[in-house]
Amino acid sequence: MRRTLAVGLTLLTVTALAAPTTAAPASGPRQATLTNFAFLPAETYLPGSEPSGAALGTAPINGVTPPFADQPIQGFSGLVRNSDGTFDAISDNGYGAKANSADWLLRINRIAPDFKTGAVDVVGGITLTDPNSHIPFPLTRPDRVITGADIDIESVTRGADGTYWMGDEFGPYLLHFDRAGRLMAPPVPLPGVRSPENPAGNPNLGGSKGFEGITLSPDGKTINALLEGTVAGDTPGTLRLNEFGIAGNAFTGRTWKYQLEDPGFAIGDAIAVDSNRLLIIERDNGQGADAKHKRVYLADKRDRNNDGKLDKTLVVDLLNIANPKNVGGQANPFKFPFITIEDVTILDDRTIAILNDNNFPSSSGRTPGKPDNNEFITIRLADNLHADPRVLRRR
Repeated sequence: MRRTLAVGLTLLTVTALAAPTTAAPASGPRQATLTNFAFLPAETYLPGSEPSGAALGTAPINGVTPPFADQPIQGFSGLVRNSDGTFDAISDNGYGAKANSADWLLRINRIAPDFKTGAVDVVGGITLTDPNSHIPFPLTRPDRVITGADIDIESVTRGADGTYWMGDEFGPYLLHFDRAGRLMAPPVPLPGVRSPENPAGNPNLGGSKGFEGITLSPDGKTINALLEGTVAGDTPGTLRLNEFGIAGNAFTGRTWKYQLEDPGFAIGDAIAVDSNRLLIIERDNGQGADAKHKRVYLADKRDRNNDGKLDKTLVVDLLNIANPKNVGGQANPFKFPFITIEDVTILDDRTIAILNDNNFPSSSGRTPGKPDNNEFITIRLADNLHADPRVLRRR
């Protein structure tokens, strides 16, 4: 089934806050609760757009046969909340690799969840371009529309001026786009760190292990950019969290280290709670019945145990979410068993939203043999975050 763009916006309402409670211990938090469930069907395409998926071949993948007559709306890898109940979701490099994504156009899609009906509408969006030739290497297209063979955007945050900052995995780079999706300045590389796709060569970071999570500080002056993979020479399973100064348009050199529970795991996204704390999605590489580790941690830069790493507190086990009311017709407990869970945002001091990257048409974590939908859930945490009020106000 194909879904076309809806013309209206759907407002997202959030329940009133409970009174503050004591933070849960790291060893075992109380169970979080599913409060809303909606989804965008896997086979959702942008009407009247360009064909895509030619490099995937012609054999069915999870029952879907490429190539596609239009651009799929999929691969949600970063999320920004808007004041009207809609969200801006970036679609990443396309089909999982530089070599097969030359006909995938990088895009910000504006989506509107309607939790009464369980639907997610696509109400608009913009395609990313580089009209002023800021990218220093040749692009796939002469019209300077940016494709998944050029850049792999995996994370996004938005400044007070409405412009978008995005984290890339091919450099890794930070990129600054205006509200129309036009690149405003040359990509900023992370000093001393290079992915295999970086034209500079001499990589010391694994492929697709660049900036998986970026987030704006509450004061709007810095960006924290978290790598997905370990830089060569660092302790296995440690990820660098890098500070970027917006005024100077440069990395400050200040870093912290986040420790994965297992060196084979990865992070999916990050968002600031205050100047010291972040929510971070951590995941294994399993899906469906093979999924064992899909979690959201509260990470603290202050390192109170002095081990040289961010302190971690488990706040949500995404494979064990209470659902006593069977929200969305889903089971109790509810599981979010996707290989890539790459979107988290804060709705209020006790409610977060989580989305999966469905890797269309390749992932099948919900139903074996069928491509995953883009699922949008909201979760009530067991305890308040006590977030910076500026984070809660940010739109």
